[in-house]
Parts: sequence; C-alpha cells; structure tokens
Amino acid sequence: MSALYTEEEVAKIKDRILEALEMVIDPELGIDIVNLGLVYEIRFDDGETEIDMTLTTMGCPLADLLTDQIYDVMRDIPEVTNVEVKLVWTPAWSVEKMSRYARIALGIR
Repeated sequence: MSALYTEEEVAKIKDRILEALEMVIDPELGIDIVNLGLVYEIRFDDGETEIDMTLTTMGCPLADLLTDQIYDVMRDIPEVTNVEVKLVWTPAWSVEKMSRYARIALGIR
C-alpha cells in the first residue's frame, strides 16, 4: 500500500503510465508496445515504478531502443520518480497477446 497515494490515485497513475507507454512504438512493426502485448505488469509505489515487459523474440535487437523510449515517456509523468524496466521471458510472448487493433493493423487474424 502506497503511503503517498490512495489506491484510486495509484490506479489513475498506472492508467497514465499505460497511456504513455502507448507512445513507445516498435519501429519494425509500427505498433505501440501496449497493443503488441509486450507490457505485462506495471508496479507503482510512491514514485518507484517497475515495468515488466517482454519482446517478440529473445534476441530482439530493439531492447535498448524500446527501453530508452520508455524512460523518455516516463519523464512526462510527474509522479514517477524512478523507473526500472524489467525484461521477462515468461510467459513467452505470442500473437494472442496482441490487441485486436494490432492484429488488424498487421493483417493477422
């Protein structure tokens, strides 16, 4: 439980974090990391923010680029004082994790 924010405020901050993450676009696919289903979890506690995310493939060369973009968009959220991006590989990413929007945009049924 956060000491500085109510549960409702934390939920709203997490929503804003998710909205900001929609600005992080995978340059190969042209779709944001949220709609691609790469963001697994967001933890926020008094400014300390952890984002669990995965990549479409384990050897993805875009890891650093995407992580840098995440740090950039998090600067726009005043409540976020520190960000840690954790790459996780379980559960493994699959096309099913993509939003309907992303699947349509990429022509995947």
